[in-house]
Amino acid sequence: MGLSINKSEFTAEEFERFAAKVRMDLTALSGLLSWPGFGEGDSSIGAEVEFYIVNSDLNVQPINTEITARVKDPQLTLELNRFNLEYNLSPQAFKGTPFTRTEQELLAAIQRINRHASPLGGELVPIGILPTLRQSDTGPEAMTDEPRYHALSKALVKQRGEPFSIHISGDDAINLATDDVTMEGANTSFQLHWRVPARRFADYFNAIQLVTPIALALASNSPSLFGHRLWDETRIALFKQSIDSRSSSHKTWRHPPRVFYGNGWVHSAWELFAASASLYPPIIPLMSAEDPMAVMARGEVPELAELRLHHGTTWPWNRAIFDPAEGGHLRIELRFMPAGPTPVDMCANGLFVIGAALAVLDDIHHLTSILPFNYSEHNFYRAAKYGLDADIVWPHKDQVQLQDTPLLTVARALLPLAREALKKTAVDEAEIHRLLGIIEGRITTNMTGARWQRHITESLLQSLSPDEAFRSMLALYMANQKKNIPVHEWSLSP
Repeated sequence: MGLSINKSEFTAEEFERFAAKVRMDLTALSGLLSWPGFGEGDSSIGAEVEFYIVNSDLNVQPINTEITARVKDPQLTLELNRFNLEYNLSPQAFKGTPFTRTEQELLAAIQRINRHASPLGGELVPIGILPTLRQSDTGPEAMTDEPRYHALSKALVKQRGEPFSIHISGDDAINLATDDVTMEGANTSFQLHWRVPARRFADYFNAIQLVTPIALALASNSPSLFGHRLWDETRIALFKQSIDSRSSSHKTWRHPPRVFYGNGWVHSAWELFAASASLYPPIIPLMSAEDPMAVMARGEVPELAELRLHHGTTWPWNRAIFDPAEGGHLRIELRFMPAGPTPVDMCANGLFVIGAALAVLDDIHHLTSILPFNYSEHNFYRAAKYGLDADIVWPHKDQVQLQDTPLLTVARALLPLAREALKKTAVDEAEIHRLLGIIEGRITTNMTGARWQRHITESLLQSLSPDEAFRSMLALYMANQKKNIPVHEWSLSP
């Protein structure tokens, strides 16, 4: 949604023309995917990190436009809410030390942005959901004053036709309703991009989907919302419900929510783009002048701007990306991981999920044939809710019968396989050892960002009010985060 537009109201005719252009782009993409050698090239990664901005009291500070005006960095972009920012990290070849380079760039960016934010009374925090966030911090006045966000909000609210309902279970269940989409801005994430071979895209995508629940549990960092103690990764439930444009009162069929895990194991990249076009009505019908078929007739790669725009207004937890750059290629955007706790933790999460996917890649046809997709989706939500305590349904390479298995048992078995798979790539062994050692540390200590937050808060609640406990915990979190120490090494004494 990083596009620049100058209006937020559109006519029915504009929506119709846009939908027709999306269908034309789909036809063009089908042709592109059949081109010999399309999408081949070296593997690479990229990432986007979303941040909260807080003030000296550790409450949100709605100054994102003021900060970007001072920083003047095209890699720093505005987010939906005025207390959020996103930094787009440079692509890195998947060889040598790609995540170390990403980590160092992110550390430098945080330091540079904070130098500009400090005089404005602000500071960045990478965390899935800010523990001190209040419901009064959301609402129409919290939205960044950009036409694209007004257009997004108006379209989703119109389609919904009633307030958005938030119902999340947990130790202290939460039930509330809101008339706008700014609850979505309560979620901040670490979004990893992985360029994969176009000819085997479906295998790579299914492999990522299969291992996502394990990676999600290990990365969890969002155990609360508005003072309510909820899921280990509350983002998963909140993001889905906060922009669910489906009306519960409609008598006709309902498309899936725009935030979803998937519709099944995939057979091609094209079907993912086709599904988003067929299942979801357009939101922002901006038109380009491109004739994709004419571009392809010249032997060139079209932009497919309308298809990419529409696809970008659906938010699966893992998303297919078409990029016309470098002769055209495909990426998987992994959207399920939360921001934080530290840059090194986020990089460890990224290397682990790629390594885990590579570890199951050769057996992916067998594994997906014996694990119905709905059980993988079941695993995803169990991991989000219970974190490392989850039981998941896991396929075994040599055993057809499915059974509940502790997620930690699967993680312990998968980690050495991920390590061996990564050793077959061009990534340095020292990088693999350092970052997967962090994942091993979390498994050994049974500690994640969510677990640390919950443990410290519960300790503080013995002597402090809930507001004071969450604020004190966040202060400790930020002190540890600035040292870039992996979360499993943080002290458990408040």
